[in-house]
Amino acid sequence: MHNRDVRMRGFAERASVETAWEWIAAHAGLLEAERVRFDESCSRVLAADLSATMDVPSFDRSAMDGYALRADETNGAGDYNPLAFAILGESLPGHPFAGEVAPGTAVRIMTGAPLPTGADAILPAEYARECEDRVEITTAVSPGKHVGRRGEDVAIGDRLLPAGRRLRPQDVGLLASVGVDRVPVVRRPAVRLLVTGNELVRPGEPRGAFQIYESNSGMLRALIARDGGLVESQRNVDDRRETIRAALLEPGADLILVSGGSSVGSEDFAPAILAETGELALHGIAMRPSSPAGMGRIGRTLVFLLPGNPVSCLCAYDFFAGRAIRCLGGRSTDWPYLRREAMVVRKIVSAIGRVDYCRVRLENDRIEPLALSGASILSSTTRAGGFVIVPAGTEGYGPGTTVTVYLYDPVS
Repeated sequence: MHNRDVRMRGFAERASVETAWEWIAAHAGLLEAERVRFDESCSRVLAADLSATMDVPSFDRSAMDGYALRADETNGAGDYNPLAFAILGESLPGHPFAGEVAPGTAVRIMTGAPLPTGADAILPAEYARECEDRVEITTAVSPGKHVGRRGEDVAIGDRLLPAGRRLRPQDVGLLASVGVDRVPVVRRPAVRLLVTGNELVRPGEPRGAFQIYESNSGMLRALIARDGGLVESQRNVDDRRETIRAALLEPGADLILVSGGSSVGSEDFAPAILAETGELALHGIAMRPSSPAGMGRIGRTLVFLLPGNPVSCLCAYDFFAGRAIRCLGGRSTDWPYLRREAMVVRKIVSAIGRVDYCRVRLENDRIEPLALSGASILSSTTRAGGFVIVPAGTEGYGPGTTVTVYLYDPVS
């Protein structure tokens, strides 16, 4: 437990990124399940295995528009030898033919309609010609041709989807096809945003000469949504112990993100308050940027201290807080970015003993680090194509090295 006051003193030591990940794995347990409507379940994480309680389709049905008949009676049919059948009626989706297909007869049928009793094949309409109450056919069909058999899509008892699956649109359609109305999914983590800083004003509000517009909350809200969390509330508070303490202690959140106030300045109160009211597990990480990041908990609520500098905030969120949100919600802890292998054309500099988050320009599978990339230069992340993670055991990557680039742009 870290509870030493580092304000105006600095960090005596810094934890490794791996140690922080181990703490997250140990404390960000899967949340409980809830049931939601099937049409609201897309992108949610399934909380239990789901099995079919019915066959799909639940009856033999036509896969074509045409005529239901007995296949063996079509043998020999051709353009120069059309065979004629008496039309008994028709079978429509939801309105089956009530009688039986006797020898020498056929039933007009539409796609999805029930196969009439006595018929065992469907002859497509393009090979038939109606004349009054008869139909002439010009090709033969085999038994079962163009018939969708009961249970051929899903059979009763089949496992439809496994627990832990993040539901896709086609998964939702499959659940609907077997009549599932309520789906058991992992509850989405409730995340509180606590934005600190006397110098901050919200966009749209009047700004003083030495104030700055607050940008971290907009970025964090988008990241939280990406990772499956729900913003429980946002509290923009001044740099006073009482207000920060009250916002941390109020119940209702699974996870609290504190933006700003996590470093070693005289008004960086959040780490000490967390140590006093709960547990400050880690404070100070061996990485660049985001070195002042920290984490801990108050009761069962996880708390992540994110540096106020925007790039540091983004980096600390992605390395730690976003990982925890995904853990709580049952999602993968892996990086939620597309990846590409690329060759370094200008050296990426790092130092042994720290992890570096390096923004890079990417062109034709060749990368170079951005020249202007300080922790407060948020525009570096908009000019960059992605980022490279330099592990603690290396001094960087030289020209000609092939590395993994995590791409900022989503799939287009």
